[in-house]
Amino acid sequence: MQVIIDNWPALMRAFGVTLQLLGMGALGSIVLGNLVALLRISPVASLRWIATLYTEIVRNTPLTLVFFFFAIVLPTLQIRFDYLLGAGIALSIYTSPFIAEALRSGINGVPIGQAEAARSLGLSFGQTVTSIVFPQAIRMVVAPLINVIIALTKNTSVAAGFYVVELVAESKVLANAHGDQVINILVAVACLYLVITIPLGQLAGVVERKVAVIR
Repeated sequence: MQVIIDNWPALMRAFGVTLQLLGMGALGSIVLGNLVALLRISPVASLRWIATLYTEIVRNTPLTLVFFFFAIVLPTLQIRFDYLLGAGIALSIYTSPFIAEALRSGINGVPIGQAEAARSLGLSFGQTVTSIVFPQAIRMVVAPLINVIIALTKNTSVAAGFYVVELVAESKVLANAHGDQVINILVAVACLYLVITIPLGQLAGVVERKVAVIR
């Protein structure tokens, strides 16, 4: 364990980078996912088609290719990002269809009569969605949404292959320097991921019990 103690500051810096990636990816994917979910239920057919195409393309593209696009392809086109920012954008884009689909499943669970009643009272489509449908839909999909964020936490490790020194990248450096301590290093890194994911899982259970709606 001496290698962990000696390199604890470096591990904490890498842990901080992982948290930054998680924060950027979660915020970006929630914003983008909400937009895509709204487009999926839009009364305008072309918007629904665009959202569906985006969802199918991004959801079925490997995350590594999304990272490759931002870290390798765009710089060759003279469009450059800070690697950390590029990784955050890649994670946001990749995760957004999963957020959107979780929200859409919740929207589908809201009785259509409620939307019809709101429209009959004179509410616009936007007012109906934001005031009537979305609040109920989000309560139905709290657990799936947090599960998507947990998956996002683990997906941050892909950034290690694209010049971002997060936990997995730091573990590679330490493992190369301390070949006889590889197991200890990997266990320490796994525990640091659990520090994020276990509380998220507990939070999902607590929030679900407080606000969830039985379909």
